[in-house]
Amino acid sequence: MSNSDKSDLDREIEAALEGVDLQAMAPTEAEERSGDDKLWSGVVAGVSGDDVFIELGPRRQGVVPLAEFDTPPAVGESHRFAVRGREDELWLLSLTEARELAAWEELEVGSLVKARVSGQNQGGLTLKIGKHEAFMPLSQVSIDRDLEASTLLGKTLVCEVLELDRSRKRCLLSRRRVEESERLQAMQEAVGKLHPGMVLSGKVTRIESFGAFIDLGGGLEGLCHVSNISRRRVEDVNEVLTVGQEVQVQVLEIKDGGKRIGLGMKQLEPDPWDTAPEKYPVDSQVSGKVTRIADFGAFVELEPGLEGLLHVSQLGRERVRKVSDAVKVGEEVTVRIQAVEPGSRRISLSRLDSRGAVLGSDEAVDSSVIDQNLARPDAEGLSTNLGALFKKALGDEKLGDKKK
Repeated sequence: MSNSDKSDLDREIEAALEGVDLQAMAPTEAEERSGDDKLWSGVVAGVSGDDVFIELGPRRQGVVPLAEFDTPPAVGESHRFAVRGREDELWLLSLTEARELAAWEELEVGSLVKARVSGQNQGGLTLKIGKHEAFMPLSQVSIDRDLEASTLLGKTLVCEVLELDRSRKRCLLSRRRVEESERLQAMQEAVGKLHPGMVLSGKVTRIESFGAFIDLGGGLEGLCHVSNISRRRVEDVNEVLTVGQEVQVQVLEIKDGGKRIGLGMKQLEPDPWDTAPEKYPVDSQVSGKVTRIADFGAFVELEPGLEGLLHVSQLGRERVRKVSDAVKVGEEVTVRIQAVEPGSRRISLSRLDSRGAVLGSDEAVDSSVIDQNLARPDAEGLSTNLGALFKKALGDEKLGDKKK
């Protein structure tokens, strides 16, 4: 734990203990009849009914309830006992309290201990470790911030020792630390079962501009980056996902022992690039929507997950200085497929036909008519008409200048 963490914890504890008198919570003198918390060693001398008689030393005997032994003791067994008081010539002993006292003496900061919640105040919970009082600040009760501390009254909890000062009878506990450790262990076990490519069900817990966090269960949470949510370009994650939505995701990567898990949703959708060459043959004309504009051209979405580049040089017959003057984002345009490269995921587009005319213009229509007529069986007898069509398609003035 870093120095800054310690400082934060100290501040939490100081705030929780404000107005709380730990000394007042300590056992009274009447409650401390155990020889100043000393444990006495003794040997089983005999068993009579519900009592076990213990030899404590020369002319000193004690008695302890048989019920405090896990199994009936044998004569000669040695144990340590806590002293509860004296009745006539016999010392009243307790094996149970001795175990609790031994546990108290063996406590260290960081060790785990069972403690029973005995009360509640404004700062947190009071607990008992055997007969010894302990305190738990509210911030250390649970990782669940919505948990009502009062629901733990009377329950026995496994806690971690945060601070311990036996001379001042000061013991601070944390249940949250135990829960964090248990969650980490569960997470590590769950991470051990994960591998890239695995498909899991999850629930969206949080949405950010860069993606969505998905709860995978078992204490695991992963991030589905905005670029991996859909084949279609996603500008606003909130338009695609909502908090609480159940989704199917694929594990893409696991880093830092499971602290960073990369997830993908689009990987579970069909990849349009697999069929792009057959679906979009070279020289075919298709319609698409302009999604982005850059200095060098415009990106046109042909279908979700499939974009092509309409280079600035292919926007018109005349030189285009500014792409936004020729096309706008969201505009539907007709383009010609120039090249399809699935390996590099690139499609080159043009707004010009094979003769250099702008698609949809009169020149482009006339060029199409010329191609159709040239394909006819009687094309040789159409030279006069074709010449006129060529003249119109390529520009009357330029063709006339060539003839001069």
